[in-house]
Amino acid sequence: MSKVYLHRLLLPDKLLGRVEENGKVYRSDAGLDDRIGHVDVNRGKIYKSRPGTDEYLGQVDLDNGKVYRHVPAGRDEYLGHIESDGKMYQHEFLGPDDYMGKIEDLDSYAHAGAAFMLLILPAYEEQTE
Repeated sequence: MSKVYLHRLLLPDKLLGRVEENGKVYRSDAGLDDRIGHVDVNRGKIYKSRPGTDEYLGQVDLDNGKVYRHVPAGRDEYLGHIESDGKMYQHEFLGPDDYMGKIEDLDSYAHAGAAFMLLILPAYEEQTE
């Protein structure tokens, strides 16, 4: 199990959830944790849990930790990358990438990519609005 934390400037990092060894992703809330998605640990494909068929969101490159959002009618969008130490960065065009958070006890880039897309990115975007 790998815990996922959102970086907060001048505050302790916030625990967002966890990624299990089998690739299932859970959001930590008061009470029971919610399963919000999963990653295919062998291919790096990331899915959001939905009633019926899960929604394909994108993928992570298992060799270098680059994360891409699926674009149905075009080329996938590069979102950012994960370092080998579990730190996650959002891509900034023509500027330095923004540090968003981290995953502890990194098992693979597949696990980190799922944490990036399902936990870190939504929380980071909400925090910066």
